[in-house]
Amino acid sequence: MKRIFRPLYLSLSLGIFLISCGSQKMISTPVENIDNLPLKTTPVAEKDLLRWSHLDLVKDTLPGMSVDKAYTEFLKGKKGKKVIVGIVDSGVDINHEDLKTVIWTNPKEIAGNGIDDDKNGYIDDMHGWNFLGDAVHEQLEMTRIVKKGPGTPDYDKAKAKLDEEVNSLQPQKQQLDFLVDAEKNLVAYFKKSDFTLDEVKAIPDTETSLSRPKAIFTQILSQTSKKEFDEEIKNFRDYVYDQLNYNLNVEFDGRKIVGDNPNDLNDTKYGNNNVIGPEPKEAKHGTHVAGIVAQIRGNKKGGDGVTNNAQIMTLRAVPNGDEYDKDIALAIRYAVDNGAKVINGSFGKYFSQNKEWVMDAIKYAESKDVLVVIAAGNESYDLDVTNKYPNDTYDGSPEYAKNVLIVGALAPTYGSKMVAGFSNYGKNNVDIFAPGDKIYATTPLNTYEYLQGTSMASPNVAGVATLIRSYYPNLSALQVKQIIMESGTPLKNQVVVGEDKHKANFADVSKSGSIINAYNALALAAKMAKK
Repeated sequence: MKRIFRPLYLSLSLGIFLISCGSQKMISTPVENIDNLPLKTTPVAEKDLLRWSHLDLVKDTLPGMSVDKAYTEFLKGKKGKKVIVGIVDSGVDINHEDLKTVIWTNPKEIAGNGIDDDKNGYIDDMHGWNFLGDAVHEQLEMTRIVKKGPGTPDYDKAKAKLDEEVNSLQPQKQQLDFLVDAEKNLVAYFKKSDFTLDEVKAIPDTETSLSRPKAIFTQILSQTSKKEFDEEIKNFRDYVYDQLNYNLNVEFDGRKIVGDNPNDLNDTKYGNNNVIGPEPKEAKHGTHVAGIVAQIRGNKKGGDGVTNNAQIMTLRAVPNGDEYDKDIALAIRYAVDNGAKVINGSFGKYFSQNKEWVMDAIKYAESKDVLVVIAAGNESYDLDVTNKYPNDTYDGSPEYAKNVLIVGALAPTYGSKMVAGFSNYGKNNVDIFAPGDKIYATTPLNTYEYLQGTSMASPNVAGVATLIRSYYPNLSALQVKQIIMESGTPLKNQVVVGEDKHKANFADVSKSGSIINAYNALALAAKMAKK
């Protein structure tokens, strides 16, 4: 989860807090032959930003998925069937006001009787299964490999990468500690934490010990409020110390609380039915993902889900760190065996010790006509060069399964910055792009937030796939994938991608060269269903 979900923590440079608070931009020119037109930008209205992923490029001049158009012009008066969507993630707040009516309930299980009524190996699995038990934090896969020691496959590569990550984190930790210390000095001076810009500027020059904190917070509070700073610094602190204490710490053992052997796929008697997890706040990622797919449309609470006919099945298998291949494989199999027709996987990593377990589970899903949608990842990598796990091909080999969609992320602007700066890409190993930056959806305890990442792009595609499977249930998973790939909006403009920020044609950063388009997909599905 750490590597797929991008928290909106602060950017730090040379010890000075820099906050990107400029308005998002969009084009205001007509979009006939849009690839050939000069761009004229105007700010995105807040009402549009809240639901930009559902808007239409031609009508709204934002690279959305034409979901609203699909409902108003294509689905009006039509009634679809319920589709079970497996959310393999960090947990989902199934009691959220905007999700509780769309949560899947196991019809073969009797709640709370302590009996495996449906004999599927999971007791009282009313809404899915929690494969992590009470565990929350985990190492990254490379950390586990290094912990096993020399001789472990990929040890040298993992050790080099771990050392690089730890070393690169130290300047961020120093900058974080520097800012926290400056804040502590000002809190002690003001005897309160909610000081203002005017109060900071009014600190007399005779307070020489506060000259540096004064300078720092004069700049910070000139750009944002103290409340926003507090929220961002907390996110950044969590990001830094979660990595140092858990993700990159070879001495940490987050799995012992679960009680299983994570290296034994046949050891399946573990976990529990608490699909939210032990700490609701740690279910933020999964709750947001579930909301993108299925939060109630038109109820004026938060955002709208892509589909109005999903039943969300929760498989908690993604910790704060890298997931275990065993948990992912078993979660996929659980979803397939319990009726899911679409599975969303907003997770991933760059080392895998048992990738074949996940590959076999995906192939099992293919054999049972289940579509698997997976986030491409957030490191600005070219996946034609770098393996990301899971995918449907590795090292340039043929696809081992045909039921997988790998999804890159778009930002809410048309033009050279249309591909989100963090998004992985790849002409052969990313299938399509979807909105994934500044996506507004459900978060735990009846809250809503903007989050960003290919984690948010993937459920947007899963939502469109669910729409197709809802209104055209006779179409197979492979046909749904074909429809999504062929019905997207193809664009040829140049975009900036990669860690080196090089330019490429949008047509060349994914296999389809397209933005997913719900309206077009449903129109093509209707034609295909008649054949």
